[in-house]
Amino acid sequence: MSIYLDLTRAFNVGALRAVLSGGPAVVLHRLAVMSKDGDWIARETQDALQHILAVLGARGARYRFGAPLDVRWMAGGWSAHLEFPTPDLRVRTDFVTRPPRLAPDDLASMWRELAEATVPFLDARRLIELKKTNREKDYAVIGELARLLTDARTQVLTSRSARDLARLAREHPEWIDVLRRTRPLLAVASGPAAELEQALDAERRALMHANERRLQAYLDAAAAWRAAWPGVERELAERPLAEAHRHMVERAFGVLPFTVPTEPR
Repeated sequence: MSIYLDLTRAFNVGALRAVLSGGPAVVLHRLAVMSKDGDWIARETQDALQHILAVLGARGARYRFGAPLDVRWMAGGWSAHLEFPTPDLRVRTDFVTRPPRLAPDDLASMWRELAEATVPFLDARRLIELKKTNREKDYAVIGELARLLTDARTQVLTSRSARDLARLAREHPEWIDVLRRTRPLLAVASGPAAELEQALDAERRALMHANERRLQAYLDAAAAWRAAWPGVERELAERPLAEAHRHMVERAFGVLPFTVPTEPR
């Protein structure tokens, strides 16, 4: 975990450019003991991305399959993936600038809120949105993150526990009524536990399927790039990262589209 903290500090020397998210943020919320990958939300400016690339280049990083760490692709919701070796492990680093399910104004607020943070990492509420993936294990994490929240309204919107939702329905019936349209399962929050548990399972499956559809849109759009990648990877292999990045951008141009039509966030 210390390598991800060190990288975050290096990314943010002189200015806030990257916020830890994903697994490392879960660790920093003390809900896990380790994370196998580093995940960041990067600021969507070419200067910020070039600084991040320079930090990684100094560590001998190389691209993995994904989009170039370039504003044109990042603005389309793509992710960039790089890695570098250390004596103890292979460090994987993943970057987005427009993570799914976080609205632009919410991202703008995040950058303002974390402007003075020593090691900026994603708060529980936003991390919950990022964890609405197609992986079963992420929904247990969402449940624990929801318990960290102090705002009853947000708890009502995010809790994954039938017991917690039943308690919230007793203690804050006003929010259950107000938020029922936003989260339909709240209609049964005061009913039998089995019915609420069934509604939570159905909601989880719907969220997982929605994320699967979003990912499939990107996989389909990247089909030509994936076919070209083995050759591109060989071309990048012996180049320093700055040069490899320029070459990757040239090769991706016209093959990997900048934007992908997906469902609304």
